[in-house]
Amino acid sequence: MTRVSEEITLTSPGPGTRRSLKVHRYGSAGARPKAYLHAALHADEWPGLLTLNHLIGMLDEADADGRIAGEVVLLPFANPIGMAQRFNGYFAGRHAFDGSGNFNRNWPDLTEPAARHLDGKLGNDAEANVVLMREALRAAVGELPCRSEVETLKATLLSLSIDAEIVLDVHCDSIATMHLYAHRSQEDIVMMLAADLDSPVVLLEDEPGGDPFDKCNQAPWIGLRERFELDQTLPIRCFSTTVELRGCNDVNDSMSRADAEGLLHFLMRQGVVAGDPPPLGEPPCQATPLNGVDVLRSPGTGIIVWHKEIGERVTSGDLMAELVDIEADDPSAARTPIHAQTSGLLFARKQDTLAQPGDQIGKIAGKEPLAHRQTEQLLSP
Repeated sequence: MTRVSEEITLTSPGPGTRRSLKVHRYGSAGARPKAYLHAALHADEWPGLLTLNHLIGMLDEADADGRIAGEVVLLPFANPIGMAQRFNGYFAGRHAFDGSGNFNRNWPDLTEPAARHLDGKLGNDAEANVVLMREALRAAVGELPCRSEVETLKATLLSLSIDAEIVLDVHCDSIATMHLYAHRSQEDIVMMLAADLDSPVVLLEDEPGGDPFDKCNQAPWIGLRERFELDQTLPIRCFSTTVELRGCNDVNDSMSRADAEGLLHFLMRQGVVAGDPPPLGEPPCQATPLNGVDVLRSPGTGIIVWHKEIGERVTSGDLMAELVDIEADDPSAARTPIHAQTSGLLFARKQDTLAQPGDQIGKIAGKEPLAHRQTEQLLSP
């Protein structure tokens, strides 16, 4: 068995208080390819916790059989700070109580710091450039500030992930079907993952907005390749994606075990784990652009009544939901219709049915970019 488990202590937020990250490592340090996985960076999103729990057991079996060909770094939970956030009996976990914002937004852009470490070093040897790139990224992460608990968490997670070929950030939505986010340049590999996970939605972007964790790991490879004009001699050696395991209440052994098997099969196809995965089927969908997602918003305050179900295909102009004004004197005149602005798949809905003006209440994955989405923050704050 090669598995090594450790705890990494974070900066203390106050006297007598300590939090830590549990890290499981498989294979030999530095072996290639390397895969990094974690769950619940948004600490109120729990399907990934059970899925990775199942995956640990599967990796243990592979490890016992000597089938860890590369290196796997797996964190069963990524955010002990958020997992301690309860307020008046309700679990929070998405935004830091210290005011630093959404745990999966505003991750550092490592492109320029890494460029300083690479200046004058890159040549015509692609593999040597990849080694130099990883060294530069590790150095850039080592320079990140660790003045607070949240900064320490971000720097620690990046120190574990930044040199990996595969980075899987496991999340979920409110009420949703499975969906994946990835950069447009990595469509081929994300569609393989979609086939292994049977994901009916894949969203591709050039710029997701908000600087999430997956972008932080992958963007420097693209940015520095362009900056140094090394299209042929600096291959992009980081596939980083956000895996949305349906909705927050989709937590059961059967579903999570199947998802873990899908992740394991993907790792096998990428050469991280040895063995023969089942034949790769056709992806269950075609990829669609992130800026083609019609985000349904509440036009006011009231109760949302849905007319379409998750996973249902809809047509532009369809009645998706109605906002019921609970202050109206005449119930027959209390409803405001909410229509689709694109044709596609309704893949996510907000669990809360009492809405405020402007609330995002649902998402439709459409095939065509939407003009009004070009200037929006594509990911929610």
